Parts: sequence; C-alpha cells; structure tokens
Amino acid sequence: MRATNAPASRRRRKRFLRQAKGYYGARSRLYRTARETVERSMAMATAHRRAKKRDYRRLWIVRLGAAARAHGMSYHRLIEGLTKAGVALNRKMLSEIALQDPAGFASIVEIARGQLA
Repeated sequence: MRATNAPASRRRRKRFLRQAKGYYGARSRLYRTARETVERSMAMATAHRRAKKRDYRRLWIVRLGAAARAHGMSYHRLIEGLTKAGVALNRKMLSEIALQDPAGFASIVEIARGQLA
C-alpha cells in the first residue's frame, strides 16, 4: 500500500482553493489553475505594494512642482532652498501643506527663496 500523506495534501489544496474564492470559472474550482492564479496574485500584491510607494512619491513631487511654479519657483530650486534652510519636512507633508494651506506654503517658499538669494 502506498503512503500519500493525504490529510496534508488535502489541507494544502483546500488552502489554495479557499484563497481562490471569488475568482472566475476554473480559477476558483480546479486546484492547478487556482494555485497558479493565487501564486501570481501573491507575487503581484508584493510588487504592487512596492510600486505604490513609488507612485505616491511621484504624485507628491508633481503636486509640489505645480505649487512651486505658482509661486515662481521650480521644484528643484524649492527642494534645494529648503535643504539649505534645514527645513525637515518631507515631500508628503509639503504636498499636503500646498493643498490644505496655500498661505503656509507661500511662507515655506519664501524661506527657500531666502536661502537661494
């Protein structure tokens, strides 16, 4: 008689099928297809978590560039001036200030401009 370790195999297969719940057609019903789909979705989830960080940083930089240009300054010069001034605000916070508090952002731009003069 052949030993198949059936309980562990069944548990493993059921785990993949549970994770594939909600997928269309064979992807949620057939073990092999479900496993391939679940493994790919896990890999994509990891990659996209990393990409999300890059996407947000790009968004903040675009917002800052637009806000800085409204005050007659480029993004690069704004960051250079703030670095020289020792302002320790990151791009996320700067972009939020630019959106929520335009007057406050104008004063930050003046701080940067003062360091570049």
